[in-house]
Amino acid sequence: MPKATTDPVTTVQIETTITSVELQQELRLLYAERSLAELEGLSADPVYMTDLLEDITAAECAYAGVVVTEIATLRAELGGPLVG
Repeated sequence: MPKATTDPVTTVQIETTITSVELQQELRLLYAERSLAELEGLSADPVYMTDLLEDITAAECAYAGVVVTEIATLRAELGGPLVG
């Protein structure tokens, strides 16, 4: 009986970095989409508005996290490691 062989599983990890500027632009687009949706009467569509508001909330949270990280990184680059 032939021996069964298994193929090794290859894992690819892709790191992406998004800046606060890119997230801020995404937020501006989402805010514009919300304004346009309200003008076009889509605010009456609860599924659409809920999805859009969830996207806005997620982008706001990501933006806050990235900004804090960028500030901490800059502080570390300028001032060196904290000691004490």
